[in-house]
Amino acid sequence: MKTLLITVSLAFIFFISINGQSKNNYFIASWNVENLFDTIDDEGKNDGEFTPDSGKKWTNERLKVKLDNLAKVINYMNNGIAPDIMAFQEVEHEALVDSIVKRVVKRKYQIVYAESQDTRGIDNGLIFDSDKFSLASYKLIRINLVGNHITRYILKVHLIDKLNNEFYVYVNHWPSRLGGLEKSEPLRIKAAETLLNDINEIYCYNKSPNIICLGDFNDEPNNISIAETLKAFPYEYGTDKIKNHQLINLSYKKFKDEEGTIKYRGDFNLIDQLIISNSLFSKIVNTDKCSLYNIIKPEWLLQKKGSYKDAAIPTYGGKRYFGGYSDHLPISFEFELK
Repeated sequence: MKTLLITVSLAFIFFISINGQSKNNYFIASWNVENLFDTIDDEGKNDGEFTPDSGKKWTNERLKVKLDNLAKVINYMNNGIAPDIMAFQEVEHEALVDSIVKRVVKRKYQIVYAESQDTRGIDNGLIFDSDKFSLASYKLIRINLVGNHITRYILKVHLIDKLNNEFYVYVNHWPSRLGGLEKSEPLRIKAAETLLNDINEIYCYNKSPNIICLGDFNDEPNNISIAETLKAFPYEYGTDKIKNHQLINLSYKKFKDEEGTIKYRGDFNLIDQLIISNSLFSKIVNTDKCSLYNIIKPEWLLQKKGSYKDAAIPTYGGKRYFGGYSDHLPISFEFELK
């Protein structure tokens, strides 16, 4: 009898926890999961580095370890009930996202995925709890770069929740800094222009949209693409300066405090960002809006020593296998609407 009562009590507590999430509370996450490839060399894709016969010896066993590790972090999020919405970058195929979803048992996720023309075959994806949201539409936004440059599509997902709140979520993975900042910066400025053009289209028919731009921008909050092209306001505290800004960068405070999501040559960079519309910002009831954006970093996810101390444990360092998670830390956006 005691066992039955304990079981019922725990089930009730879990129901209350999930039910609380079905109201005006939201937990949204994003993660560049670092080269989530299957083990097959696809024709026409530069993915031969991630096969069993390559120098990395990328086997099905190692893939399973990575999938289990990623799911462990996702199951940890949102006080153990996983995100309502989660964006992914650097995934080779939708089937790999599905493999993660099957390891997250507390949610009924639906997948939206963008196969792009990226030469390595790594793309953006998104999952959402279909008990909380319905999919209104999605769009693959191509970034037309000069020359022979090809990059990932921006994935735009239009969701409507059970309370009829609409959200436009943009999943970004902008061109890398390969070749250096000066050479590669125009590519990310073009990505910012492309994103802004689509955002402006929303405002033609919706004067107060809930827009969420997140992902790996490969630029920081003070770079030209973010600060000048997108004109994302660098939010720190208070609301007196945001009135004339369409987009608010909630990542800026962490950046100013020298926090980051990935380490490069011993220094943290904050390239995994969260930018939202002013109209969404104004509907959020949380009093401490600086805490809306967070970097998820449980102790067991982090390296313990060396120049990469406090960075995420990666899958590889060069060809050396670490059996970790990703070279990026995941980020979250937790808020309540009026």
